[in-house]
Amino acid sequence: MNNVFVVNAGSSSLKYQLINMADESVLASGNCERIGIEGGILTYKWNGEKKVLNEELANHKAALDKVVALLTSGETKVIDSMDDIVAVGHRVAFSMSQSNEITDEVLAGIEGTVSMFPLHIPAMVTGIKACRETFAGKVQVAVYDNSFHLSMPDKAYMYAIPYEYYEKYGMRRYGYHGTSHRYVTLRLAEILGKKPEELKIVSCHLGNGSSITAVDGGKSVDTTMGYTPLAGLMMGTRSGDVDPALINAIAQKENLNNEEVNAILNKKSGLLGISGVSSDARDVVGAMNEGNERAALACHMLHYQIKKYIGAYTAVMGGIDAVIFTGGMGENSDFLREEVCEGLECFGIKLDPAKNKGMRGQEALLSVDGSKTQVWVIPTNEELMIARDAYAIYQSKQ
Repeated sequence: MNNVFVVNAGSSSLKYQLINMADESVLASGNCERIGIEGGILTYKWNGEKKVLNEELANHKAALDKVVALLTSGETKVIDSMDDIVAVGHRVAFSMSQSNEITDEVLAGIEGTVSMFPLHIPAMVTGIKACRETFAGKVQVAVYDNSFHLSMPDKAYMYAIPYEYYEKYGMRRYGYHGTSHRYVTLRLAEILGKKPEELKIVSCHLGNGSSITAVDGGKSVDTTMGYTPLAGLMMGTRSGDVDPALINAIAQKENLNNEEVNAILNKKSGLLGISGVSSDARDVVGAMNEGNERAALACHMLHYQIKKYIGAYTAVMGGIDAVIFTGGMGENSDFLREEVCEGLECFGIKLDPAKNKGMRGQEALLSVDGSKTQVWVIPTNEELMIARDAYAIYQSKQ
Protein backbone atom coordinates (compact mmCIF):
# COMPACT_ATOMS: atom_id res chain seq x y z
CA MET A 1 0.00 0.00 0.00
CA ASN A 2 1.09 3.61 -0.61
CA ASN A 3 -0.83 5.58 2.00
CA VAL A 4 0.53 8.66 3.79
CA PHE A 5 -0.94 10.03 7.01
CA VAL A 6 -0.76 13.85 7.15
CA VAL A 7 -0.79 15.70 10.48
CA ASN A 8 -1.26 19.36 11.40
CA ALA A 9 -1.01 19.55 15.17
CA GLY A 10 -2.20 22.43 17.34
CA SER A 11 -1.91 22.85 21.08
CA SER A 12 -5.32 21.25 21.69
CA SER A 13 -6.19 19.99 18.20
CA LEU A 14 -4.95 17.64 15.53
CA LYS A 15 -6.12 17.81 11.91
CA TYR A 16 -5.39 14.75 9.80
CA GLN A 17 -5.80 13.18 6.37
CA LEU A 18 -5.00 9.72 5.05
CA ILE A 19 -4.04 9.98 1.38
CA ASN A 20 -3.63 7.13 -1.10
CA MET A 21 -0.62 8.17 -3.16
CA ALA A 22 -1.52 5.83 -6.03
CA ASP A 23 -4.23 8.26 -7.15
CA GLU A 24 -3.82 11.02 -4.51
CA SER A 25 -7.32 10.40 -3.20
CA VAL A 26 -8.28 11.19 0.40
CA LEU A 27 -9.36 7.99 2.15
CA ALA A 28 -10.23 9.67 5.45
CA SER A 29 -9.88 13.05 7.12
CA GLY A 30 -10.95 14.88 10.22
CA ASN A 31 -10.02 16.80 13.32
CA CYS A 32 -9.46 16.02 16.98
CA GLU A 33 -10.48 19.02 19.09
CA ARG A 34 -10.21 19.94 22.78
CA ILE A 35 -7.29 17.55 23.33
CA GLY A 36 -6.40 17.59 27.02
CA ILE A 37 -9.56 19.57 27.74
CA GLU A 38 -12.87 18.24 29.01
CA GLY A 39 -15.40 17.62 26.24
CA GLY A 40 -13.16 16.34 23.45
CA ILE A 41 -14.57 16.04 19.93
CA LEU A 42 -13.33 13.74 17.17
CA THR A 43 -14.57 14.32 13.62
CA TYR A 44 -14.01 11.56 11.06
CA LYS A 45 -14.94 11.65 7.35
CA TRP A 46 -14.70 8.70 4.96
CA ASN A 47 -16.35 7.56 1.72
CA GLY A 48 -18.72 10.53 1.77
CA GLU A 49 -19.77 9.74 5.33
CA LYS A 50 -19.14 11.71 8.50
CA LYS A 51 -19.02 10.70 12.14
CA VAL A 52 -18.69 13.06 15.11
CA LEU A 53 -17.70 11.44 18.38
CA ASN A 54 -17.69 13.01 21.83
CA GLU A 55 -14.52 11.47 23.23
CA GLU A 56 -12.23 12.39 26.08
CA LEU A 57 -8.86 12.96 24.40
CA ALA A 58 -6.29 12.96 27.19
CA ASN A 59 -3.36 13.84 24.93
CA HIS A 60 -2.29 13.80 21.29
CA LYS A 61 -1.29 10.14 21.37
CA ALA A 62 -4.68 9.15 22.78
CA ALA A 63 -6.34 11.11 19.99
CA LEU A 64 -4.17 9.42 17.33
CA ASP A 65 -4.90 5.98 18.77
CA LYS A 66 -8.63 6.62 18.43
CA VAL A 67 -8.17 7.80 14.84
CA VAL A 68 -6.18 4.65 14.00
CA ALA A 69 -8.96 2.50 15.45
CA LEU A 70 -11.45 4.24 13.15
CA LEU A 71 -9.15 3.82 10.13
CA THR A 72 -8.68 0.08 10.66
CA SER A 73 -11.94 -1.31 12.07
CA GLY A 74 -15.72 -1.30 11.94
CA GLU A 75 -17.91 0.63 9.53
CA THR A 76 -15.31 3.41 9.29
CA LYS A 77 -12.54 1.07 8.12
CA VAL A 78 -10.56 2.29 5.08
CA ILE A 79 -7.35 0.26 5.47
CA ASP A 80 -6.66 -3.24 6.74
CA SER A 81 -3.93 -2.38 9.20
CA MET A 82 -1.15 0.05 10.07
CA ASP A 83 1.00 -1.80 7.55
CA ASP A 84 -0.94 0.04 4.86
CA ILE A 85 0.58 3.36 5.99
CA VAL A 86 4.14 3.94 4.78
CA ALA A 87 4.87 7.46 5.99
CA VAL A 88 3.63 10.31 8.17
CA GLY A 89 3.92 13.92 6.98
CA HIS A 90 3.95 16.80 9.44
CA ARG A 91 3.33 20.49 8.86
CA VAL A 92 6.10 22.39 10.67
CA ALA A 93 6.48 26.17 10.87
CA PHE A 94 10.15 26.70 10.15
CA SER A 95 13.54 25.36 9.09
CA MET A 96 16.47 26.40 6.97
CA SER A 97 16.21 23.16 5.00
CA GLN A 98 13.79 21.59 2.57
CA SER A 99 11.41 18.80 3.65
CA ASN A 100 13.34 16.09 5.47
CA GLU A 101 13.02 12.93 7.54
CA ILE A 102 12.55 13.65 11.23
CA THR A 103 15.58 12.18 12.97
CA ASP A 104 16.41 12.96 16.59
CA GLU A 105 18.75 15.68 15.32
CA VAL A 106 16.06 17.21 13.10
CA LEU A 107 13.54 17.13 15.96
CA ALA A 108 16.03 18.92 18.22
CA GLY A 109 16.43 21.57 15.54
CA ILE A 110 12.66 22.05 15.33
CA GLU A 111 12.45 22.40 19.10
CA GLY A 112 15.19 25.03 18.90
CA THR A 113 12.88 27.39 16.98
CA VAL A 114 10.37 27.67 19.81
CA SER A 115 11.43 31.24 20.64
CA MET A 116 10.34 32.36 17.15
CA PHE A 117 7.05 30.45 17.28
CA PRO A 118 6.06 30.00 20.93
CA LEU A 119 2.45 29.17 20.04
CA HIS A 120 3.10 26.84 17.10
CA ILE A 121 6.28 24.84 17.64
CA PRO A 122 5.46 23.21 21.03
CA ALA A 123 2.21 21.86 19.59
CA MET A 124 3.91 20.64 16.42
CA VAL A 125 6.61 18.90 18.45
CA THR A 126 3.93 17.27 20.61
CA GLY A 127 2.26 15.97 17.44
CA ILE A 128 5.52 14.61 16.08
CA LYS A 129 6.35 12.79 19.30
CA ALA A 130 2.86 11.31 19.51
CA CYS A 131 3.08 10.09 15.91
CA ARG A 132 6.48 8.52 16.54
CA GLU A 133 4.78 6.40 19.19
CA THR A 134 1.51 5.62 17.41
CA PHE A 135 3.17 5.09 14.01
CA ALA A 136 6.38 3.51 15.28
CA GLY A 137 8.67 2.39 12.47
CA LYS A 138 7.06 4.61 9.83
CA VAL A 139 9.03 7.29 8.02
CA GLN A 140 8.25 10.63 9.67
CA VAL A 141 8.72 13.69 7.46
CA ALA A 142 8.68 17.41 8.27
CA VAL A 143 7.40 19.83 5.60
CA TYR A 144 8.20 23.43 6.47
CA ASP A 145 5.97 26.46 5.89
CA ASN A 146 8.92 28.63 4.91
CA SER A 147 11.10 26.28 2.83
CA PHE A 148 9.63 27.32 -0.54
CA HIS A 149 10.95 30.82 0.14
CA LEU A 150 14.55 29.75 0.71
CA SER A 151 15.13 30.52 -2.98
CA MET A 152 14.72 34.27 -2.36
CA PRO A 153 17.82 36.33 -3.17
CA ASP A 154 19.54 38.16 -0.34
CA LYS A 155 18.40 41.54 -1.68
CA ALA A 156 14.82 40.39 -1.01
CA TYR A 157 15.25 38.66 2.35
CA MET A 158 17.68 40.99 4.13
CA TYR A 159 16.54 43.76 6.48
CA ALA A 160 18.42 47.07 6.56
CA ILE A 161 19.46 46.62 10.18
CA PRO A 162 23.04 46.06 11.43
CA TYR A 163 24.37 43.04 9.54
CA GLU A 164 25.61 41.48 12.76
CA TYR A 165 22.01 40.74 13.80
CA TYR A 166 21.62 38.60 10.71
CA GLU A 167 24.90 36.84 11.43
CA LYS A 168 24.22 36.32 15.15
CA TYR A 169 20.47 35.72 15.23
CA GLY A 170 19.36 34.98 11.67
CA MET A 171 17.18 38.08 11.56
CA ARG A 172 15.89 38.18 7.97
CA ARG A 173 12.75 37.67 5.95
CA TYR A 174 11.71 34.00 5.89
CA GLY A 175 8.16 33.99 4.59
CA TYR A 176 5.42 31.44 5.30
CA HIS A 177 2.47 29.73 3.58
CA GLY A 178 5.16 28.31 1.30
CA THR A 179 3.48 24.93 0.98
CA SER A 180 0.30 26.62 -0.26
CA HIS A 181 2.11 28.92 -2.69
CA ARG A 182 4.12 25.97 -4.03
CA TYR A 183 1.01 23.85 -4.56
CA VAL A 184 -1.11 26.43 -6.40
CA THR A 185 1.70 27.60 -8.68
CA LEU A 186 2.62 24.03 -9.62
CA ARG A 187 -1.06 23.28 -10.17
CA LEU A 188 -1.46 26.26 -12.50
CA ALA A 189 1.54 25.15 -14.56
CA GLU A 190 -0.07 21.71 -14.81
CA ILE A 191 -3.42 23.21 -15.90
CA LEU A 192 -1.72 25.34 -18.55
CA GLY A 193 0.44 22.48 -19.78
CA LYS A 194 3.59 24.46 -19.14
CA LYS A 195 6.76 24.02 -17.11
CA PRO A 196 6.90 26.11 -13.91
CA GLU A 197 10.12 27.62 -15.27
CA GLU A 198 8.13 29.30 -18.03
CA LEU A 199 5.78 31.30 -15.80
CA LYS A 200 5.77 34.51 -13.75
CA ILE A 201 3.01 34.24 -11.14
CA VAL A 202 1.77 36.35 -8.24
CA SER A 203 0.21 33.95 -5.74
CA CYS A 204 -2.24 35.47 -3.23
CA HIS A 205 -2.98 33.24 -0.21
CA LEU A 206 -5.74 35.18 1.52
CA GLY A 207 -7.40 33.96 4.69
CA ASN A 208 -7.32 34.80 8.38
CA GLY A 209 -3.58 34.77 7.78
CA SER A 210 -2.54 36.16 4.40
CA SER A 211 0.57 36.41 2.26
CA ILE A 212 1.49 37.17 -1.33
CA THR A 213 4.44 35.64 -3.18
CA ALA A 214 6.22 36.45 -6.42
CA VAL A 215 6.98 33.13 -8.14
CA ASP A 216 9.35 33.51 -11.07
CA GLY A 217 10.23 30.36 -12.98
CA GLY A 218 8.82 28.13 -10.26
CA LYS A 219 10.84 29.79 -7.47
CA SER A 220 9.82 32.24 -4.78
CA VAL A 221 11.72 35.48 -5.32
CA ASP A 222 9.87 37.65 -2.79
CA THR A 223 7.06 37.31 -0.28
CA THR A 224 5.15 39.54 2.11
CA MET A 225 5.57 37.72 5.42
CA GLY A 226 8.89 38.32 7.13
CA TYR A 227 10.89 37.12 10.11
CA THR A 228 7.54 36.06 11.53
CA PRO A 229 4.05 35.73 10.00
CA LEU A 230 3.12 39.16 11.40
CA ALA A 231 4.61 41.08 8.49
CA GLY A 232 3.12 42.05 5.13
CA LEU A 233 -0.63 42.38 4.59
CA MET A 234 -3.14 43.23 7.29
CA MET A 235 -4.90 40.00 8.27
CA GLY A 236 -7.73 38.82 10.49
CA THR A 237 -6.12 39.99 13.74
CA ARG A 238 -2.54 40.82 12.61
CA SER A 239 -1.50 44.33 11.70
CA GLY A 240 0.87 43.45 8.88
CA ASP A 241 3.57 46.03 8.20
CA VAL A 242 3.66 49.07 10.49
CA ASP A 243 6.23 51.74 11.28
CA PRO A 244 8.48 50.03 13.89
CA ALA A 245 8.46 53.24 15.93
CA LEU A 246 4.77 52.59 16.65
CA ILE A 247 5.78 49.83 19.05
CA ASN A 248 7.54 52.25 21.39
CA ALA A 249 4.90 54.93 20.87
CA ILE A 250 2.04 52.59 21.80
CA ALA A 251 4.02 51.18 24.73
CA GLN A 252 4.71 54.63 26.14
CA LYS A 253 1.25 56.08 25.64
CA GLU A 254 -0.60 53.00 26.89
CA ASN A 255 1.96 52.06 29.57
CA LEU A 256 2.55 48.62 28.03
CA ASN A 257 5.64 46.47 27.64
CA ASN A 258 6.88 45.18 24.29
CA GLU A 259 5.24 41.77 24.72
CA GLU A 260 1.87 43.40 25.35
CA VAL A 261 2.25 45.59 22.26
CA ASN A 262 3.29 42.53 20.25
CA ALA A 263 0.10 40.80 21.42
CA ILE A 264 -1.93 43.80 20.23
CA LEU A 265 -0.30 43.69 16.79
CA ASN A 266 -0.87 39.93 16.50
CA LYS A 267 -4.27 39.47 18.12
CA LYS A 268 -6.18 42.76 18.19
CA SER A 269 -5.27 44.44 14.91
CA GLY A 270 -6.00 43.79 11.22
CA LEU A 271 -9.63 43.48 10.16
CA LEU A 272 -10.69 43.20 13.80
CA GLY A 273 -8.77 46.27 14.91
CA ILE A 274 -9.96 48.52 12.10
CA SER A 275 -13.59 47.35 11.83
CA GLY A 276 -14.24 46.75 15.52
CA VAL A 277 -16.61 44.04 14.29
CA SER A 278 -14.77 40.78 13.70
CA SER A 279 -11.61 39.13 12.39
CA ASP A 280 -13.75 37.16 9.93
CA ALA A 281 -13.95 38.87 6.54
CA ARG A 282 -17.50 37.60 6.01
CA ASP A 283 -18.69 39.43 9.12
CA VAL A 284 -16.78 42.56 8.12
CA VAL A 285 -18.25 42.60 4.60
CA GLY A 286 -21.71 42.04 6.09
CA ALA A 287 -21.24 45.01 8.41
CA MET A 288 -19.99 47.12 5.48
CA ASN A 289 -23.13 46.26 3.51
CA GLU A 290 -25.18 47.49 6.46
CA GLY A 291 -23.44 50.86 6.34
CA ASN A 292 -20.64 50.38 8.88
CA GLU A 293 -17.96 52.82 7.72
CA ARG A 294 -15.12 51.27 9.74
CA ALA A 295 -15.92 47.87 8.28
CA ALA A 296 -15.83 49.39 4.79
CA LEU A 297 -12.47 50.99 5.58
CA ALA A 298 -11.07 47.65 6.72
CA CYS A 299 -12.14 45.98 3.46
CA HIS A 300 -10.78 48.75 1.28
CA MET A 301 -7.47 48.83 3.18
CA LEU A 302 -6.93 45.11 2.68
CA HIS A 303 -7.85 45.18 -1.00
CA TYR A 304 -5.59 48.18 -1.59
CA GLN A 305 -2.65 46.40 0.02
CA ILE A 306 -3.18 43.27 -2.09
CA LYS A 307 -3.34 45.39 -5.25
CA LYS A 308 -0.18 47.23 -4.26
CA TYR A 309 1.79 44.00 -3.84
CA ILE A 310 0.56 42.58 -7.15
CA GLY A 311 1.95 45.67 -8.84
CA ALA A 312 5.21 45.58 -6.88
CA TYR A 313 5.82 41.91 -7.59
CA THR A 314 5.06 42.35 -11.28
CA ALA A 315 7.85 44.93 -11.30
CA VAL A 316 10.18 42.61 -9.35
CA MET A 317 9.71 39.83 -11.92
CA GLY A 318 9.74 42.12 -14.96
CA GLY A 319 6.33 40.88 -16.05
CA ILE A 320 3.42 38.68 -15.07
CA ASP A 321 1.57 35.76 -16.65
CA ALA A 322 -1.03 35.04 -13.98
CA VAL A 323 -2.49 36.02 -10.63
CA ILE A 324 -3.75 33.22 -8.38
CA PHE A 325 -6.29 33.73 -5.59
CA THR A 326 -6.35 31.00 -2.94
CA GLY A 327 -7.15 30.58 0.77
CA GLY A 328 -10.54 31.15 2.38
CA MET A 329 -11.01 34.73 1.18
CA GLY A 330 -9.18 34.34 -2.10
CA GLU A 331 -11.24 31.31 -3.11
CA ASN A 332 -14.62 32.52 -1.91
CA SER A 333 -14.88 36.32 -2.07
CA ASP A 334 -15.88 37.61 -5.50
CA PHE A 335 -16.06 41.11 -3.96
CA LEU A 336 -12.41 40.95 -2.89
CA ARG A 337 -11.23 39.69 -6.29
CA GLU A 338 -13.24 42.35 -8.13
CA GLU A 339 -11.96 45.25 -6.07
CA VAL A 340 -8.35 44.01 -6.12
CA CYS A 341 -8.28 43.58 -9.91
CA GLU A 342 -9.99 46.89 -10.65
CA GLY A 343 -7.43 49.32 -12.06
CA LEU A 344 -4.81 46.67 -12.85
CA GLU A 345 -5.54 46.71 -16.59
CA CYS A 346 -2.12 48.33 -17.07
CA PHE A 347 -0.64 44.92 -16.16
CA GLY A 348 -2.91 43.07 -18.58
CA ILE A 349 -5.24 42.02 -15.75
CA LYS A 350 -8.88 42.13 -16.85
CA LEU A 351 -11.39 40.31 -14.66
CA ASP A 352 -14.57 39.00 -16.28
CA PRO A 353 -17.40 40.07 -13.92
CA ALA A 354 -19.69 37.27 -15.09
CA LYS A 355 -17.07 34.58 -14.48
CA ASN A 356 -16.12 36.07 -11.12
CA LYS A 357 -19.64 36.51 -9.74
CA GLY A 358 -20.49 33.79 -7.25
CA MET A 359 -17.38 31.73 -7.97
CA ARG A 360 -16.46 29.91 -4.79
CA GLY A 361 -13.98 27.22 -3.89
CA GLN A 362 -13.26 25.65 -7.26
CA GLU A 363 -10.61 25.94 -9.94
CA ALA A 364 -11.67 28.63 -12.40
CA LEU A 365 -10.22 31.06 -14.94
CA LEU A 366 -11.77 34.45 -14.16
CA SER A 367 -10.06 36.79 -16.62
CA VAL A 368 -11.68 37.89 -19.89
CA ASP A 369 -10.96 35.80 -22.97
CA GLY A 370 -7.65 36.79 -24.48
CA SER A 371 -6.47 38.65 -21.37
CA LYS A 372 -2.70 39.10 -21.40
CA THR A 373 -2.52 38.17 -17.73
CA GLN A 374 -4.76 35.35 -16.54
CA VAL A 375 -6.62 35.50 -13.23
CA TRP A 376 -7.28 32.18 -11.52
CA VAL A 377 -8.93 30.78 -8.44
CA ILE A 378 -7.14 27.61 -7.35
CA PRO A 379 -8.14 26.03 -4.03
CA THR A 380 -5.02 25.26 -2.05
CA ASN A 381 -4.15 21.73 -0.94
CA GLU A 382 -1.31 21.89 1.55
CA GLU A 383 -2.07 18.39 2.82
CA LEU A 384 -1.47 16.87 -0.61
CA MET A 385 1.79 18.78 -0.95
CA ILE A 386 2.90 17.46 2.45
CA ALA A 387 1.90 13.92 1.45
CA ARG A 388 3.86 14.17 -1.82
CA ASP A 389 7.00 15.25 -0.01
CA ALA A 390 6.63 12.56 2.64
CA TYR A 391 6.04 9.85 0.02
CA ALA A 392 9.03 11.00 -2.05
CA ILE A 393 11.30 10.72 1.00
CA TYR A 394 9.84 7.31 1.84
CA GLN A 395 10.52 6.12 -1.73
CA SER A 396 14.09 7.42 -1.61
CA LYS A 397 14.75 5.10 1.34
CA GLN A 398 13.51 1.96 -0.40
